Amino acid sequence: VSVCLDDNPSHYKITLSGIMKSPKINFDPPFLMLMPVPLDVKTERAINIIPQDYLRSSRIQVELPELELDDGDKICPFSVRFPEGQDIILSSNGTNMKLNCHISFRSSKPISSLGTIFFTDEEEN
Repeated sequence: VSVCLDDNPSHYKITLSGIMKSPKINFDPPFLMLMPVPLDVKTERAINIIPQDYLRSSRIQVELPELELDDGDKICPFSVRFPEGQDIILSSNGTNMKLNCHISFRSSKPISSLGTIFFTDEEEN
């Protein structure tokens, strides 16, 4: 790199360094327990998804678990909705805005389960 100071060309070696942060999402609360309810009654809980280090907009995708009943039938009793949308947005101050998410459960057959709901972005983080 050549730099001119007072019409005198000078050569300087410039070293650049930085840290690359990978985007990630956190949850508040980190674990979710839905209360037992009678058959065909919906139980629901709101959580906050907190994106961090996203430098551009992205969209949250959800993968819900399919559960197998005692009789061999498979059901997906969970549902997820995003009242304000599921896009990760970079605010004007450079932070990511949190997303509100509602997770619900409803089953017409008795079931108890421990499962994982996967939330990913467009790049499968």
